[in-house]
Amino acid sequence: MKRLEEMPEILTAQQIANYLSISRRRVYELFQTKPECGGIPNFEVGKSKRVYKYDFTQWIENKIKEKSAQIVN
Repeated sequence: MKRLEEMPEILTAQQIANYLSISRRRVYELFQTKPECGGIPNFEVGKSKRVYKYDFTQWIENKIKEKSAQIVN
């Protein structure tokens, strides 16, 4: 698995799946979920979905903050 710093600026569902150790299908489910509801922000290139690495990094940081808040409460 590559470190996030080594990944390209625009990510595919497969790269995200590999990084998170989840299925590509689960990544597409997260793509279908609105970002404000916990989904991964994405955009289309033709029929393919892509994610800016910055948005993915922010999504991960938000998930960590949410988890920390749950533990505190």
